[in-house]
Amino acid sequence: MFAISVGDNGEVVLSGRFDAAQVDTANAVFDTLTRTTRVNFKDLDYISSAGLGALLRTQKRLNRDGQSLILTNMHKLVRDVFRMARFDVVFRIEEGA
Repeated sequence: MFAISVGDNGEVVLSGRFDAAQVDTANAVFDTLTRTTRVNFKDLDYISSAGLGALLRTQKRLNRDGQSLILTNMHKLVRDVFRMARFDVVFRIEEGA
């Protein structure tokens, strides 16, 4: 199961498994972002290449306007996926919230 929500502080919170079947749901939220936004991965257990692609598309769109995504609270396995894909050089990744 996958869930995405936006908190009162504007932080996007991901939970569950972010795979190809969830990209449209995630893009519905990501497409509304217009400024630098924190994305909290604390409850995300898995991300596929399709999930990475959705984040990358959002990052590129925000970068055109001088904004970005800040990714926080990744579990080791999810962070390893970002490192292997070299997305750790594309995104700002922080340990804590």
